[in-house]
Amino acid sequence: MRLALVLASAAVMLAGCASATGTTTIPTVTAIVPKPANAAELTAPPTVTTQECGDKLASFRPRGPLPPPGQMPAGSTMEKIAQRGKLIVGVDQNTYNVGFRDPFSGEIQGFDIDMAHNIAAAIFGDPNAIQLRALTSDQRIPALKEGSVDIVVRTMSITCDRLKDVDFSAVYYEAKQQVLVRKNSGVSGLDQLGGKRVCATKSSTSLTNIANSPAKPIGVSVSDWTDCLVMLQQGQVDAVSTDDVILAGMAAQDRYTEVVGPPIANEPYGMAMPKQREDFVRFVNAVLEQVRANGTWARSYGQWLDSLIPGPPPSPPVPRYKD
Repeated sequence: MRLALVLASAAVMLAGCASATGTTTIPTVTAIVPKPANAAELTAPPTVTTQECGDKLASFRPRGPLPPPGQMPAGSTMEKIAQRGKLIVGVDQNTYNVGFRDPFSGEIQGFDIDMAHNIAAAIFGDPNAIQLRALTSDQRIPALKEGSVDIVVRTMSITCDRLKDVDFSAVYYEAKQQVLVRKNSGVSGLDQLGGKRVCATKSSTSLTNIANSPAKPIGVSVSDWTDCLVMLQQGQVDAVSTDDVILAGMAAQDRYTEVVGPPIANEPYGMAMPKQREDFVRFVNAVLEQVRANGTWARSYGQWLDSLIPGPPPSPPVPRYKD
């Protein structure tokens, strides 16, 4: 009897609440989407100084034919690498079809990775005698200077500023900086992004070009390009701006985005090596000569990039050399 009275009383109280308000109010909570780690807005454009370094795209000319695999010249950088048993290469693991980790196999694959395997094959006779070390953009030069990698093959543009710290091979891919936005955004280029947040990776030439654009967009720096795509999807930035091949990979992964606008800057890619390794630079350039001549470059482009980049496939870049 006592239980029945308690239940009846509770029912009356609930009915009173319902009649007083008419409906039960559920509070609205706005979710705060966290930004990727280390994402930061630039408070001032990076300092840009005009560097004079002559022809920045001229690399050390190969000397003679390549030595047979497994028979590297005594005392050379290549012999030291051969004695270790592995070529250690700094690469990307987040740029679709250029240097990315395949979700099914777990292996890092792509156009840049093919180029790295060709160098290992020339030293060892085995393209898989290689250790791939994933690096972010701002880790590339420090990794070379501290000696934790032998070479970096990671969408790295040749600049006079970088040539103060590392040496580059001849150009192996010619990219151009563009802009990625959400479809139907109405944006057709960087000049329409004044006051808007535009994402690029730390220590990239793309970030410097964004921050110094006459339109005055707000540069947002992150560690990896995938962070930029996530921030665009979450509405935390209005655009991503970097090399066309990187943006094309993002657009292929998210059909609600598109690459727009004319090229902002040329971005010639070179393979970076430590200073004082001139013999290795000449050797790598000889490998690239072979890769261009025997169709390996074209086959790799066809496998990884032809479906991403509109238009007919390009010819391999013509090398420029200094003695």
